[in-house]
Parts: sequence; structure tokens; C-alpha cells
Amino acid sequence: MLYWAVIFLIVAIIAGAFGFLGVAGLATEIAKILFVVFLIIFVISLIGGFRGKR
Repeated sequence: MLYWAVIFLIVAIIAGAFGFLGVAGLATEIAKILFVVFLIIFVISLIGGFRGKR
């Protein structure tokens, strides 16, 4: 999931450099959403890992 967020971030940077503002904005929003989803899943995994050891 983090991999895809980074890929969309790179696409946004490249598109922004070439002036494709619509594509850059869309890729940036997708990267943000994927990063937030990754963080939520990561926190859930951490909490589940701590509970499993006890």
C-alpha cells in the first residue's frame, strides 16, 4: 500500500513538472488517500500485535 502511495506521489511530481496540473492534482490526492489507509492499517496491525503476545 505504501508502495502505491509513493508511486502516485512520483507520478504527481513528474506531471506537475511537465505542467499537467489535472493529472498531478489527481495523483496527489490518490497518494494522500493511500498513505492514510496505509497508516490506519499499520496502527491496527501494531495494536493487534501487542494483544497477540499477551
